[in-house]
Amino acid sequence: MAKKVLKFGGTSVGTIDRILHVAKIIKKEYVAGNDIIVIVSAMSGRTNELINQSKSIAENFNKRELDVLLTSGEQVTSALLSGALIEIGVNSKSCLNWQIPILTEGEHSNARIVNIGIKKINEYLLKKEVVVIPGFQGISKFGDITTIGRGGSDATAVAVAKILGADTCEIYTDVDGVFSTDPNKIPVAKKIDKISYDEMLELSSLGAKVMQSSAVQTAMMYKVPLEVKSTFTDRPGTKIFDQESLDYKKSVTGVAYSKDDAKVTLTSVLDKPGVAADIFEPLSKNQINVDMVIQNISIDHKTTDITFTIKRDDLKKTIEIIKNNKNIKYKDLAHDDKVSKVSIVGAGMVSTPGITYKMFKSLAEEKINILAISTSEIKLSVIINENDTLKAIKKLHTIFDLD
Repeated sequence: MAKKVLKFGGTSVGTIDRILHVAKIIKKEYVAGNDIIVIVSAMSGRTNELINQSKSIAENFNKRELDVLLTSGEQVTSALLSGALIEIGVNSKSCLNWQIPILTEGEHSNARIVNIGIKKINEYLLKKEVVVIPGFQGISKFGDITTIGRGGSDATAVAVAKILGADTCEIYTDVDGVFSTDPNKIPVAKKIDKISYDEMLELSSLGAKVMQSSAVQTAMMYKVPLEVKSTFTDRPGTKIFDQESLDYKKSVTGVAYSKDDAKVTLTSVLDKPGVAADIFEPLSKNQINVDMVIQNISIDHKTTDITFTIKRDDLKKTIEIIKNNKNIKYKDLAHDDKVSKVSIVGAGMVSTPGITYKMFKSLAEEKINILAISTSEIKLSVIINENDTLKAIKKLHTIFDLD
């Protein structure tokens, strides 16, 4: 008998028929004698529908009330699924965030889980009941409902698995597992049977939509065994392990891309100690994450050009902050939101020379101009023109033997 956390995403529970199908998957695990805790997302499209409803009242809807509104989606799913389980002979209880409780820090729309009560969950498990928990949400020390950010149901699942010492945390989605790139864009993309936490973290943060990056990071920190698998097939999924447990036969494991980025350039910035801090400190204080940074020094060493990338949704706010920043002097401010980030990821890159050259040469052969570069031990990312995205991922997928 194992203790399992099963998480089902929005597409998996997108209709009543799919909820009934998920109930059958859970019953199979339940009949096998496993202790089952289920985390659910809102039915697909429901969260966006609620956001649009809030915007029909106010573009900047009150954050506290928005959290109350958005969490209703997962609560509906948890009740429907628990009811479906009861109808097919499975003892089940839905359990809301305040009943457990799932405690978070107080920041609305992007809260962080700080503790989870296990007493009530264990009480239900001892009675051989399946526990169904709405993901994406918690409760602050002030008693306010909070949300963990988009994709937060993954974070809920991993946190619950960690606190309960679960044997595995299975993430059910609409694809068979983690692929070498987006199979909707590149039909020859292959499912990866095993991948390291580090590689999965990079792919998630670089645009792969299979798992939320913070959930992978938590799993890596606490060695929570993960498997990403399909709700709609019985095929094995992708298992996520420690790097030491894997034998790397290829230098590159996957190609990821993101069209969520924008590029900002400040020209002729006065080159002096602390100028970069003056630029980026107010962005940090406004919760704007800066990704890539390139600094070009002029011949006379008196001025510099600084280019950096941010999320596209933060572009307007970033420009406003920079223009109001009296601590920096520059000649021009240019920006481009028609860019994409394309990345190769692989733990085998560490011990393989020539990866950078091979990537840059292959992009040059396709006449793709590189606008910015970022590297780490196991990933190499470039910013390119948005129109070149598909051409780039096709070329890189082929050149690194992933087809």
